[in-house]
Amino acid sequence: MKICTLLLASILLTPLAAQDAPQRPRITGISHAAFYVSDMAKARAFYEDFLGFQSPYSIPRPKGGDLVWIKINDRQSVELFPGSEVAPDADRLYHIAIEVDDADAMLAYLRAKGVAGLPPAAPVGKIGNKNFTIKDPAGNGVEIVQYMPEGWTMRELGKFLPDTRVAQRMSHVGVMTGELEASLKFYGEILGFKETWRGSSGGKTLNWVNMRVPDGEDYVEFMLYEKYPSGDRLRTMHHICLEVADAEKAGAILAARNYPAGSKPPTELKVGVNGKRQINYYDVDGTRVEIMEPGTHDGKPRPPSPAPPPAAEARPAKS
Repeated sequence: MKICTLLLASILLTPLAAQDAPQRPRITGISHAAFYVSDMAKARAFYEDFLGFQSPYSIPRPKGGDLVWIKINDRQSVELFPGSEVAPDADRLYHIAIEVDDADAMLAYLRAKGVAGLPPAAPVGKIGNKNFTIKDPAGNGVEIVQYMPEGWTMRELGKFLPDTRVAQRMSHVGVMTGELEASLKFYGEILGFKETWRGSSGGKTLNWVNMRVPDGEDYVEFMLYEKYPSGDRLRTMHHICLEVADAEKAGAILAARNYPAGSKPPTELKVGVNGKRQINYYDVDGTRVEIMEPGTHDGKPRPPSPAPPPAAEARPAKS
């Protein structure tokens, strides 16, 4: 009788313990990507005059200059930070950001998962949204954002969305990593992202792995490397992708606009390894903006590559 009682208690307690563990809130999409720029006027000429977006607001920075928001749609943006905050030859990526429906719940969930470097509470930022930043295994900043009803983001719904926008959605952000297994665990096991595709440029080693947010269609693209990338290479690996229905038509529209002087020339229209038509453009610092169609050019899906990941060399220690 005693043994039966203990077994019953064990059966009853197990689901209760699981229920007590914090649950991951919904992760609905990519909120933004943030980059340092060396010349704000030229950067704005690229994102606003050339790509056709608008800036809804900016905020002065303590070290000088303004933090400028470039609005892509009501839930996505690019944040431009004054480049005086970093060394001239440094990587330009500041962080990427994912949108959640409950930042406090995410904080509790990440704490239960043993994620380091968490704040005691989810603070409210200067534009009124809750946000905090963690690091992925490659050292990339990942900001957790919850749009608040009283925040600027929600107050500006439907505004600053001109017809000149070359695209209406940012489908993904690209981040470099040499720690594939650790990154898969962080984004996959902890954050709940789902792997959708992996590709190889030559068939011998893996170059890309795509991880989709658990509650939306946006994704993060891992940019794998063998030799640790130089600053110039990092600025092309770290990128955003603007989704367009017709890359050739988008390219023709942009060809009629003034491409900012000093920017690396754009690539020709091409079909990528993923089978999608795309063109690459670059801001004055070499940060890449990929214009890409959502589907393959011939309607045929490209199978994931079975190639092994590269044996990446260690990331240099920061001085």
